[in-house]
Amino acid sequence: MDTTSLEVFRTVAQKGSISKAALSLNFVQSNVTAKIKQLEKELNTQVFYRHSRGVSLTPSGKTLLEYTNRIMFLFDEARKAVQDSHIPKGPLSIGSMETTAAVRLSPILVAYHQNYPDVDLSIKTGPTEDLIQSVLRYDLDGAFVAGPVHHPEIVQKAFIEEELVLISDSKLTSKSVIENINNKTILVFRPGCSYRAKLEEWLRSTGNFPIKIMEFGTLEAILACVMAGMGISLLPKSVIENLDHNKFHYYSIPENFRKTTTVFIHRNDLYKTSAITKFLEMIETTKND
Repeated sequence: MDTTSLEVFRTVAQKGSISKAALSLNFVQSNVTAKIKQLEKELNTQVFYRHSRGVSLTPSGKTLLEYTNRIMFLFDEARKAVQDSHIPKGPLSIGSMETTAAVRLSPILVAYHQNYPDVDLSIKTGPTEDLIQSVLRYDLDGAFVAGPVHHPEIVQKAFIEEELVLISDSKLTSKSVIENINNKTILVFRPGCSYRAKLEEWLRSTGNFPIKIMEFGTLEAILACVMAGMGISLLPKSVIENLDHNKFHYYSIPENFRKTTTVFIHRNDLYKTSAITKFLEMIETTKND
């Protein structure tokens, strides 16, 4: 069992398909199949179920994947430790919620790139739950997510507190906001988004859970559909403040659902290269400005 075999195994697990893994790794499919068979022979156990849709992990495979992630992380950490210097350089993978990336990160990213041009900085956006899992799997060095995050392997630091507001394409006429949205479609990010969870929790508490939910992958799509009158959404006020108020209107929601804190998280066993150290320092500087 070597690192190449483990990387092939992990890629097959991620892609759910031997052919897709082969394409991703730039291997011929037969080589991927052979690597998996050899791995199963060495371990004397089956790591994948084969079916018409591709492959899925067996219980043994799930256990192996956990150890594989740790092993590959340690190899990567060893490389970083050996190659690290006082001058930040090399890869740095950061995750962020769509709204935070759209409104809060530009000044940080621009300043970081100007100060540390040798760092290969990449940004991945997604819902909070997906980003947390990516950090735990060592796929990301850190991420901006909705807090608080309760996990023994996660370190978190408050970044900014946001006020969530209900947004609509037109003014609501009734004294009660909730009366206006009884039959409205809610426009949200996919499951795992903290704003969606708060909106659903609020609506459930009023007994007015929506009859229709539409899921989107980007902030731009949600805003465009709100503007087109397709429904309402719950987003940070900072997202809406700079938009055309003739096209968007926003409303306060009850105080116990209104506030959310964005935190920056990373694993507690993260080797802090000069690249991530300077990024953390820049977050603190920006936060305190």
